Amino acid sequence: MNDRKLKIVLVGTGIRGTSFWGKRLVEQYSDILEFVGLCDINPGRLDYAKKYMGVSCPTFVDFDKMVQSSKPDLIIVTTKDSTHHEFIIKGLNKGCDVLTEKPLTTDEIKCQAIINAERKSNKNLIVGFNYRWSPYNTKIKELLAKGNIGRVTSVDFHWYLNTYHGASYFRRWHGLKESGGTLWVHKATHHFDLLNWWIDSDPEQVFAYGDLEKYGENGVLRGENCRTCDVKSECEFYWDITKDKRAMDLYVKNESYDGYIRDNCLFRKEIDIYDKMSAQVKYKNNVVLNYSLTTYSPFEGWRVAFNGTEGRLEARLDIPYEEHISINQAEMHANEMNQTSNEENKYEPIFVHKLWNDFEVVKVPFSRAGHGGGDAALHHKIFKNPDENDPYGRAAGIRDGVMSNLIGIAARKSIETGEIIKIADLTDLEPIKKRS
Repeated sequence: MNDRKLKIVLVGTGIRGTSFWGKRLVEQYSDILEFVGLCDINPGRLDYAKKYMGVSCPTFVDFDKMVQSSKPDLIIVTTKDSTHHEFIIKGLNKGCDVLTEKPLTTDEIKCQAIINAERKSNKNLIVGFNYRWSPYNTKIKELLAKGNIGRVTSVDFHWYLNTYHGASYFRRWHGLKESGGTLWVHKATHHFDLLNWWIDSDPEQVFAYGDLEKYGENGVLRGENCRTCDVKSECEFYWDITKDKRAMDLYVKNESYDGYIRDNCLFRKEIDIYDKMSAQVKYKNNVVLNYSLTTYSPFEGWRVAFNGTEGRLEARLDIPYEEHISINQAEMHANEMNQTSNEENKYEPIFVHKLWNDFEVVKVPFSRAGHGGGDAALHHKIFKNPDENDPYGRAAGIRDGVMSNLIGIAARKSIETGEIIKIADLTDLEPIKKRS
């Protein structure tokens, strides 16, 4: 019997890396895994991460030295999106399995480089798509797979980011296209992965519109950052980072090392991503998707509707007019990121309406914590039961990462060129009609 623990290193010690891929693994799986190295370009964040996660492993500012010294089994990549490819490729080339946060990367050239590296290696590349694993999203997959509405022909999917969560992207490095590839890539890759999985096919063509109309240079009020802003009392988007101890300890106290400002002004003129986005996607199996992403909604939630040859399925979460409850928008994202919950168990509906019949309401158990329960289920699959059969095919590999990535990349290219973008023209990975 092999009792050796899985040796893990983490590169990128930001919020997501130190919590979900750090502290939670230490607390839940220390009997089967151990961190043997942490890496970041910021030595201050490294010191904080080591204490926050509760580990005693060495820390490194040089990734190559860390891998050479610690000889890990698995490398977890949670760096800035534009650098994911660097550590994924190096990790695979060094003979390690690699797990990367979404998105896989930020453009088609880096996508192809990752594809090439994965083909040459005999190692696994896992993409951390947690949304697939929530019970609510899994139930949608189950109902569609059973043919409850016949063959799916078209889909409408709309995601609404509120003025707390949505605005936060424009404060951070995500507001620059060169760092995050725009929200078409950083945020929407979650949504496109869900849709590819639900529809069970690969995207074939993409046409999109997008613009920057609320944030960036559109603002009337502007400052260096929220802390030093002279007009903070007049700005409805003012965020007092000094009241967030974790953000202060992780970011503010370590600004001197790399100059990264966590509470940047939402209206700084260098912001060059879109804040409104709409796309139409044609799939290889002829399903047509209409998608939109709003970044300054008064509420945070989403709707999806599937039209089929034998009916229609509708699902939605956190639409206040339909929930008949008051949702604290400021706390919503924090609750999702939290890995524990005191929230009372409740049920969320999915509506299945077959032709010539009355609609049926399917009630699904739901808790907001850990992205609707998806975080815990994803960890369990990766670290506890990797060989366990999953009838829903929720484990995500390189094709899943690439195809969800390419929709966003194609949408961005479509906006820039005004043309329909063919997915097959972006990498040598050919779209397939039926994924499963």
